[in-house]
Amino acid sequence: MSCENNYVNTVVKAIDKKKGRDIQVLDLSGLTTLTNYFVIATGGSNKNVQAICDFVEEEMQKIGAKMWTKEGYDNGEWILLNYDDVMVHIFQEEPREFYKLEHIWKDAPDIDVSDLIEED
Repeated sequence: MSCENNYVNTVVKAIDKKKGRDIQVLDLSGLTTLTNYFVIATGGSNKNVQAICDFVEEEMQKIGAKMWTKEGYDNGEWILLNYDDVMVHIFQEEPREFYKLEHIWKDAPDIDVSDLIEED
């Protein structure tokens, strides 16, 4: 079921459209004041991670979302986009496995966004 947050839904659809994999949404509300949601995804290469990032930015701009910070773009191993109540983490596989954000934030409920992801 899609998330009640339009930013999250827009990000998930954009990631999926650019072939992002293993998309996970964590609900951090009530656990931290840092943000309300993490959207975490994996890209296949640094170019793919950058392409996913670029498309997320384009789609979020269309709906008027203000990006506060972007980090890691030049390297393309882990890009962080901060949209205030939604933080987007786009990883290559190895850094995602190393940092294991899903494990660090294991108390955060997963949000089922499978209805937003197109089947191959």
